[in-house]
Amino acid sequence: MSVRVRAARLRALLLTLVAFLVVAGTATGCGPGDDDRPRIVVTTNILGDITREIAGGEAQVSVLMKPNADPHSFGLSAVQAAELENADLVVHNGLGLEENVTRHVEAARESGVATFAAGEAADPLTFHTDEEGGPGDGAGAPDPHFWTDPDRVRKVAGLIADRIIEHVDGVDEKAVRDNAERYGGQLAALSTWMEKSFAAIPEGRRALVTNHHVFGYLAERFGFRVIGAVIPSGTTLASPSSSDLRSLTRAMEQADVRTVFADSSQPTRLADVLRRETGGDVNVVPLYSESLTEKGGGAGTYLEMMRANTSAMADGLTGD
Repeated sequence: MSVRVRAARLRALLLTLVAFLVVAGTATGCGPGDDDRPRIVVTTNILGDITREIAGGEAQVSVLMKPNADPHSFGLSAVQAAELENADLVVHNGLGLEENVTRHVEAARESGVATFAAGEAADPLTFHTDEEGGPGDGAGAPDPHFWTDPDRVRKVAGLIADRIIEHVDGVDEKAVRDNAERYGGQLAALSTWMEKSFAAIPEGRRALVTNHHVFGYLAERFGFRVIGAVIPSGTTLASPSSSDLRSLTRAMEQADVRTVFADSSQPTRLADVLRRETGGDVNVVPLYSESLTEKGGGAGTYLEMMRANTSAMADGLTGD
Protein backbone atom coordinates (compact mmCIF):
# COMPACT_ATOMS: atom_id res chain seq x y z
CA MET A 1 0.00 0.00 0.00
CA SER A 2 1.42 3.38 -0.98
CA VAL A 3 2.16 6.13 1.50
CA ARG A 4 -0.43 8.33 -0.21
CA VAL A 5 -3.20 5.71 0.19
CA ARG A 6 -2.31 5.07 3.82
CA ALA A 7 -2.37 8.81 4.54
CA ALA A 8 -5.76 9.20 2.87
CA ARG A 9 -7.22 6.32 4.86
CA LEU A 10 -5.81 7.69 8.11
CA ARG A 11 -7.28 11.13 7.36
CA ALA A 12 -10.70 9.59 6.64
CA LEU A 13 -10.54 7.60 9.89
CA LEU A 14 -9.69 10.72 11.91
CA LEU A 15 -12.56 12.69 10.33
CA THR A 16 -14.97 9.87 11.15
CA LEU A 17 -13.76 9.80 14.74
CA VAL A 18 -14.13 13.57 15.12
CA ALA A 19 -17.69 13.45 13.72
CA PHE A 20 -18.57 10.67 16.15
CA LEU A 21 -17.23 12.62 19.12
CA VAL A 22 -19.15 15.76 18.11
CA VAL A 23 -22.44 13.84 17.81
CA ALA A 24 -21.83 11.99 21.06
CA GLY A 25 -21.01 15.21 22.88
CA THR A 26 -24.17 16.87 21.57
CA ALA A 27 -26.36 13.94 22.53
CA THR A 28 -25.00 13.55 26.06
CA GLY A 29 -24.57 17.22 26.83
CA CYS A 30 -20.86 16.76 27.56
CA GLY A 31 -18.29 19.23 26.46
CA PRO A 32 -16.43 22.31 27.57
CA GLY A 33 -18.73 25.07 28.76
CA ASP A 34 -21.90 22.96 28.48
CA ASP A 35 -24.78 23.43 30.93
CA ASP A 36 -24.21 21.02 33.81
CA ARG A 37 -27.73 21.36 35.24
CA PRO A 38 -30.04 18.33 35.10
CA ARG A 39 -31.87 18.00 31.81
CA ILE A 40 -35.58 17.87 31.02
CA VAL A 41 -36.53 17.07 27.44
CA VAL A 42 -39.99 18.13 26.19
CA THR A 43 -41.55 17.03 22.92
CA THR A 44 -43.88 19.92 21.94
CA ASN A 45 -43.13 23.63 22.15
CA ILE A 46 -46.36 24.43 24.02
CA LEU A 47 -45.43 22.00 26.79
CA GLY A 48 -41.86 23.23 26.53
CA ASP A 49 -42.91 26.77 27.42
CA ILE A 50 -45.02 25.54 30.34
CA THR A 51 -42.21 23.31 31.63
CA ARG A 52 -39.67 26.15 31.45
CA GLU A 53 -41.97 28.30 33.57
CA ILE A 54 -42.07 25.56 36.23
CA ALA A 55 -38.42 24.52 36.13
CA GLY A 56 -37.08 28.06 36.04
CA GLY A 57 -33.32 27.98 36.50
CA GLU A 58 -33.32 24.63 38.27
CA ALA A 59 -32.92 22.51 35.14
CA GLN A 60 -32.05 22.81 31.49
CA VAL A 61 -35.21 22.35 29.38
CA SER A 62 -34.68 21.16 25.81
CA VAL A 63 -37.66 21.35 23.40
CA LEU A 64 -37.66 19.00 20.41
CA MET A 65 -40.43 20.61 18.32
CA LYS A 66 -39.44 23.82 16.52
CA PRO A 67 -41.68 26.91 16.42
CA ASN A 68 -44.49 26.80 13.83
CA ALA A 69 -44.14 23.01 13.42
CA ASP A 70 -47.00 20.51 13.31
CA PRO A 71 -46.97 18.20 16.36
CA HIS A 72 -48.70 15.48 14.36
CA SER A 73 -45.93 15.24 11.78
CA PHE A 74 -42.62 16.50 13.18
CA GLY A 75 -39.85 13.95 13.53
CA LEU A 76 -36.54 13.60 15.37
CA SER A 77 -32.95 13.45 14.29
CA ALA A 78 -30.67 10.74 15.64
CA VAL A 79 -29.13 13.30 18.00
CA GLN A 80 -32.57 14.31 19.34
CA ALA A 81 -33.56 10.68 19.84
CA ALA A 82 -30.36 10.16 21.86
CA GLU A 83 -31.20 13.29 23.84
CA LEU A 84 -34.42 11.67 25.02
CA GLU A 85 -32.59 8.63 26.35
CA ASN A 86 -30.08 10.82 28.24
CA ALA A 87 -32.69 13.02 29.94
CA ASP A 88 -33.51 13.09 33.64
CA LEU A 89 -37.18 13.57 32.74
CA VAL A 90 -39.15 13.51 29.49
CA VAL A 91 -42.40 15.50 29.27
CA HIS A 92 -44.63 14.63 26.33
CA ASN A 93 -48.24 15.22 25.37
CA GLY A 94 -49.32 11.66 24.63
CA LEU A 95 -52.80 10.60 23.48
CA GLY A 96 -51.43 10.12 19.97
CA LEU A 97 -50.44 13.74 19.35
CA GLU A 98 -46.74 13.32 18.55
CA GLU A 99 -47.31 10.55 16.06
CA ASN A 100 -43.72 10.28 14.84
CA VAL A 101 -42.11 10.65 18.25
CA THR A 102 -44.03 8.16 20.38
CA ARG A 103 -41.68 5.25 19.70
CA HIS A 104 -38.69 7.34 20.80
CA VAL A 105 -40.42 8.29 24.06
CA GLU A 106 -41.24 4.63 24.66
CA ALA A 107 -37.62 3.67 24.01
CA ALA A 108 -36.46 6.25 26.55
CA ARG A 109 -38.93 4.93 29.13
CA GLU A 110 -37.80 1.35 28.53
CA SER A 111 -34.21 2.45 29.10
CA GLY A 112 -35.15 3.79 32.53
CA VAL A 113 -35.88 7.47 31.85
CA ALA A 114 -38.80 8.97 33.81
CA THR A 115 -41.57 10.15 31.48
CA PHE A 116 -44.74 12.16 32.02
CA ALA A 117 -47.68 12.11 29.55
CA ALA A 118 -49.36 15.45 30.21
CA GLY A 119 -52.47 14.80 28.13
CA GLU A 120 -53.24 11.56 29.92
CA ALA A 121 -53.22 13.43 33.24
CA ALA A 122 -55.54 16.22 32.05
CA ASP A 123 -58.89 14.39 32.31
CA PRO A 124 -58.95 13.77 28.54
CA LEU A 125 -62.11 14.17 26.51
CA THR A 126 -63.09 12.08 23.51
CA PHE A 127 -63.68 13.56 20.08
CA HIS A 128 -67.28 14.58 19.39
CA THR A 129 -69.24 17.31 17.59
CA ASP A 130 -72.83 18.46 17.30
CA GLU A 131 -72.69 17.45 13.64
CA GLU A 132 -74.77 14.36 12.78
CA GLY A 133 -72.49 11.37 12.50
CA GLY A 134 -69.79 12.74 14.81
CA PRO A 135 -66.34 13.98 13.89
CA GLY A 136 -65.45 11.31 11.36
CA ASP A 137 -62.14 9.49 11.73
CA GLY A 138 -61.19 9.06 15.37
CA ALA A 139 -64.69 9.40 16.84
CA GLY A 140 -64.57 8.21 20.44
CA ALA A 141 -60.76 8.40 20.59
CA PRO A 142 -59.10 10.56 23.26
CA ASP A 143 -58.57 14.16 22.26
CA PRO A 144 -54.93 15.25 22.84
CA HIS A 145 -55.52 19.02 22.53
CA PHE A 146 -56.06 19.67 26.25
CA TRP A 147 -54.11 22.97 26.23
CA THR A 148 -57.09 24.87 24.78
CA ASP A 149 -58.53 24.74 28.33
CA PRO A 150 -56.29 26.82 30.64
CA ASP A 151 -57.79 25.16 33.72
CA ARG A 152 -56.49 21.80 32.57
CA VAL A 153 -53.12 23.38 31.83
CA ARG A 154 -53.06 24.67 35.39
CA LYS A 155 -53.58 21.15 36.68
CA VAL A 156 -50.87 19.78 34.38
CA ALA A 157 -48.44 22.52 35.45
CA GLY A 158 -48.79 21.40 39.05
CA LEU A 159 -48.18 17.78 38.04
CA ILE A 160 -45.08 18.77 36.06
CA ALA A 161 -43.75 20.40 39.22
CA ASP A 162 -44.37 17.14 41.11
CA ARG A 163 -42.50 15.10 38.47
CA ILE A 164 -39.55 17.50 38.42
CA ILE A 165 -39.20 17.31 42.19
CA GLU A 166 -39.59 13.51 42.17
CA HIS A 167 -37.32 12.60 39.25
CA VAL A 168 -34.82 15.42 38.67
CA ASP A 169 -32.00 15.26 41.21
CA GLY A 170 -30.49 18.46 42.54
CA VAL A 171 -33.41 20.83 42.02
CA ASP A 172 -34.55 23.19 44.77
CA GLU A 173 -38.04 21.98 45.69
CA LYS A 174 -39.12 25.35 47.09
CA ALA A 175 -38.03 27.16 43.92
CA VAL A 176 -40.00 24.73 41.74
CA ARG A 177 -43.08 25.02 43.98
CA ASP A 178 -42.85 28.82 43.95
CA ASN A 179 -42.59 28.80 40.15
CA ALA A 180 -45.62 26.53 39.90
CA GLU A 181 -47.66 28.74 42.23
CA ARG A 182 -46.74 31.91 40.34
CA TYR A 183 -47.51 30.39 36.95
CA GLY A 184 -50.69 28.80 38.27
CA GLY A 185 -51.88 32.28 39.24
CA GLN A 186 -51.20 33.52 35.72
CA LEU A 187 -53.18 30.60 34.27
CA ALA A 188 -56.10 31.28 36.61
CA ALA A 189 -56.08 34.91 35.51
CA LEU A 190 -56.01 33.81 31.87
CA SER A 191 -59.03 31.57 32.39
CA THR A 192 -60.99 34.40 34.03
CA TRP A 193 -60.05 36.82 31.23
CA MET A 194 -61.08 34.33 28.54
CA GLU A 195 -64.43 33.77 30.21
CA LYS A 196 -65.12 37.51 30.31
CA SER A 197 -63.98 37.93 26.69
CA PHE A 198 -66.29 35.17 25.46
CA ALA A 199 -69.25 36.39 27.55
CA ALA A 200 -70.13 39.00 24.88
CA ILE A 201 -70.74 36.31 22.23
CA PRO A 202 -74.48 35.60 21.84
CA GLU A 203 -75.62 32.02 22.38
CA GLY A 204 -76.65 31.71 18.74
CA ARG A 205 -73.12 32.44 17.57
CA ARG A 206 -71.28 30.06 19.90
CA ALA A 207 -70.68 27.54 17.13
CA LEU A 208 -67.19 26.48 16.09
CA VAL A 209 -65.97 25.14 12.77
CA THR A 210 -62.23 24.49 12.50
CA ASN A 211 -59.70 23.08 10.08
CA HIS A 212 -59.46 19.91 12.20
CA HIS A 213 -60.83 18.95 15.60
CA VAL A 214 -58.67 20.92 18.01
CA PHE A 215 -60.91 23.07 20.23
CA GLY A 216 -63.05 20.49 22.03
CA TYR A 217 -61.63 21.37 25.44
CA LEU A 218 -62.14 25.09 24.90
CA ALA A 219 -65.70 24.40 23.78
CA GLU A 220 -66.49 22.41 26.91
CA ARG A 221 -64.88 24.93 29.25
CA PHE A 222 -66.42 28.09 27.78
CA GLY A 223 -69.77 26.90 26.45
CA PHE A 224 -69.32 26.54 22.68
CA ARG A 225 -70.75 23.99 20.25
CA VAL A 226 -68.37 22.23 17.87
CA ILE A 227 -70.25 21.99 14.58
CA GLY A 228 -67.57 20.23 12.57
CA ALA A 229 -64.16 20.41 10.94
CA VAL A 230 -62.87 20.56 7.39
CA ILE A 231 -60.61 17.61 8.20
CA PRO A 232 -62.95 15.37 10.24
CA SER A 233 -60.20 14.06 12.46
CA GLY A 234 -58.03 14.95 15.42
CA THR A 235 -54.91 14.95 13.26
CA THR A 236 -53.73 17.15 10.42
CA LEU A 237 -52.36 14.03 8.70
CA ALA A 238 -55.87 13.07 7.56
CA SER A 239 -57.51 14.54 4.45
CA PRO A 240 -61.13 15.56 3.84
CA SER A 241 -63.19 13.63 1.31
CA SER A 242 -65.86 15.16 -0.89
CA SER A 243 -68.57 13.65 1.33
CA ASP A 244 -66.86 15.09 4.43
CA LEU A 245 -66.96 18.57 2.91
CA ARG A 246 -70.59 18.19 1.83
CA SER A 247 -71.55 17.11 5.37
CA LEU A 248 -69.69 20.05 6.84
CA THR A 249 -71.24 22.64 4.53
CA ARG A 250 -74.73 21.28 5.31
CA ALA A 251 -74.00 21.54 9.03
CA MET A 252 -72.72 25.11 8.56
CA GLU A 253 -75.86 26.08 6.65
CA GLN A 254 -78.14 24.56 9.29
CA ALA A 255 -76.29 26.36 12.09
CA ASP A 256 -75.98 29.57 10.04
CA VAL A 257 -72.20 29.56 10.46
CA ARG A 258 -70.02 31.50 8.03
CA THR A 259 -66.83 31.69 10.11
CA VAL A 260 -64.19 28.98 10.19
CA PHE A 261 -61.14 28.97 12.44
CA ALA A 262 -57.98 27.58 10.90
CA ASP A 263 -54.39 27.15 11.90
CA SER A 264 -52.40 30.23 10.94
CA SER A 265 -50.28 28.15 8.56
CA GLN A 266 -53.09 27.31 6.12
CA PRO A 267 -56.02 29.79 6.14
CA THR A 268 -55.90 30.66 2.43
CA ARG A 269 -56.06 27.08 1.21
CA LEU A 270 -58.89 26.34 3.61
CA ALA A 271 -60.88 29.38 2.50
CA ASP A 272 -60.56 28.36 -1.16
CA VAL A 273 -61.85 24.86 -0.45
CA LEU A 274 -64.86 26.06 1.53
CA ARG A 275 -65.77 28.78 -0.96
CA ARG A 276 -65.93 26.15 -3.68
CA GLU A 277 -68.15 23.95 -1.53
CA THR A 278 -70.50 26.64 -0.21
CA GLY A 279 -70.60 28.80 -3.31
CA GLY A 280 -70.28 31.94 -1.24
CA ASP A 281 -68.13 33.90 1.15
CA VAL A 282 -66.61 32.19 4.14
CA ASN A 283 -64.73 34.13 6.78
CA VAL A 284 -61.59 32.19 7.69
CA VAL A 285 -59.97 33.42 10.91
CA PRO A 286 -56.38 32.26 11.51
CA LEU A 287 -55.49 30.97 14.99
CA TYR A 288 -52.39 29.57 16.63
CA SER A 289 -53.81 26.16 17.37
CA GLU A 290 -51.04 23.60 17.85
CA SER A 291 -47.69 25.37 17.92
CA LEU A 292 -46.05 28.43 19.35
CA THR A 293 -44.27 30.88 17.08
CA GLU A 294 -40.83 32.38 17.41
CA LYS A 295 -40.60 35.12 20.03
CA GLY A 296 -42.29 38.20 18.64
CA GLY A 297 -44.29 36.16 16.12
CA GLY A 298 -47.66 36.56 17.83
CA ALA A 299 -47.64 33.44 19.99
CA GLY A 300 -44.20 33.16 21.52
CA THR A 301 -45.56 31.76 24.80
CA TYR A 302 -48.59 29.71 25.80
CA LEU A 303 -50.17 32.71 27.57
CA GLU A 304 -49.62 34.92 24.52
CA MET A 305 -51.05 32.27 22.19
CA MET A 306 -54.24 31.86 24.22
CA ARG A 307 -54.83 35.59 24.52
CA ALA A 308 -54.31 36.09 20.78
CA ASN A 309 -56.69 33.22 19.96
CA THR A 310 -59.35 34.42 22.38
CA SER A 311 -59.36 37.91 20.87
CA ALA A 312 -59.49 36.53 17.32
CA MET A 313 -62.33 34.13 18.15
CA ALA A 314 -64.39 36.75 19.95
CA ASP A 315 -63.98 39.17 17.03
CA GLY A 316 -64.71 36.47 14.46
CA LEU A 317 -67.92 35.31 16.15
CA THR A 318 -69.35 38.72 17.00
CA GLY A 319 -68.50 40.50 13.73
CA ASP A 320 -71.03 40.85 10.91
